[in-house]
Amino acid sequence: MSGISPDAATDAAGAEATDHTVSPAEVARVQRRTVWTLSLGQVLGGLAFGATLSLGAVLAAELSGDEAFSGLAAAAVTLGTAVTAVPLARLARSRGRRLSLTVGMAIALVGVVLVVVAVAAGSFPLLLGSFLLVGAGQAANLQSRFAAADLATDTTRGRDLSIVVWATTIGAVLGPNLTGPGELIGDAVGMPPLTGPYLFTVVAQLIAIAVYLTTLRPDPLLLAQRVVAAAPKTATAFVKPDSPVAARYAIFAIAAAHGTMVSVMAMTPVHLLHHGASLAIIGLTLSLHIAGMYALSPVFGILADRVGRVPTILVGQALLAAALLTASFGAESTVAVTVALILLGLGWSASTVAGSTLLTEASSEERRTRRQGFSDFAMSIVGAGGAILAGLVLGWIGYGGLALVVGVLVVSSLLLSPLGLRVAARAAPAG
Repeated sequence: MSGISPDAATDAAGAEATDHTVSPAEVARVQRRTVWTLSLGQVLGGLAFGATLSLGAVLAAELSGDEAFSGLAAAAVTLGTAVTAVPLARLARSRGRRLSLTVGMAIALVGVVLVVVAVAAGSFPLLLGSFLLVGAGQAANLQSRFAAADLATDTTRGRDLSIVVWATTIGAVLGPNLTGPGELIGDAVGMPPLTGPYLFTVVAQLIAIAVYLTTLRPDPLLLAQRVVAAAPKTATAFVKPDSPVAARYAIFAIAAAHGTMVSVMAMTPVHLLHHGASLAIIGLTLSLHIAGMYALSPVFGILADRVGRVPTILVGQALLAAALLTASFGAESTVAVTVALILLGLGWSASTVAGSTLLTEASSEERRTRRQGFSDFAMSIVGAGGAILAGLVLGWIGYGGLALVVGVLVVSSLLLSPLGLRVAARAAPAG
């Protein structure tokens, strides 16, 4: 019988893995596999999330008995995203992306099941608590874009991250369109009214969990840590010296762009409705906005790789500024508002893709996940606060005034950009 204890054997295996030098070719192979795995997970996650939110407001109004509470469903999901972003990032740091993403999806799955239970029991508090748990799935979806950059190099970091962001488009578009078929299936199996579509959500979540558990191997973050420990020279391809000022600017730019986007987007349906637009026009406007958010993200990822992270953030801010000016001066025109929403989505996409890329490469390996988790937390909190305050501003000075007030965030990002440029350039590799 061997005298080596199980713990000692595990330590020895870990030491052997750390000592093993991973070739750049192997890292590149793992990175390609990781990007495709994360993209599939994003399709499934977007599918689940889109189907969940499409009925959230309706269920909240139904169970509360007051349409004024309909917005609390989205608010609960956003709060759940903010609350779980940092813990999931810490879990990723200690145990890897595979476990972190799986746990986030599993918590969301429990939340979805409890949504159905809440509707069956007629419990509004339980419904809100369930949507809080669903927010963990959104936190996992946000973390996926950073996971795509764990092993990416300077020449592909923006592109790889943006591909994963783009994959959300498929699920986000398909999810709400499953409401009709879901209701038919739900009625057939005796589910409570309006909960049938959650069958698709459950299936999508289960498949996503299986994909992450079985396919995200080796874990990109753990492999990155291993390469850094065993071969620092090889690791310089995807890990840079720490640049805290650039990282803080990236966090601010991401949160500011998100706050700008959410503040205007959340009030657009109300504004259009008050100006006589039909529900079909409102739906088309929001669909085009979502397309702007995701469909061209690879273009902005490639742009960030070619011309730089901060210049691409500035492109995003220019698009956001154009959106706000169009919304403000064309507030009475449905066409102008629609154009503004498309520009708003494009500006968000450019700023978020380039900002996330900058944050990743401006952070040393040991600080990356902590800053990424905080970025997702800040992004969610600013978005939620923006949506709440936007309603007050809308009632005070109208839609056009709201667009101009929100412009403060865009101006701030523009004024702070020289700091990001100077520090990011200093952190870049020589020659």
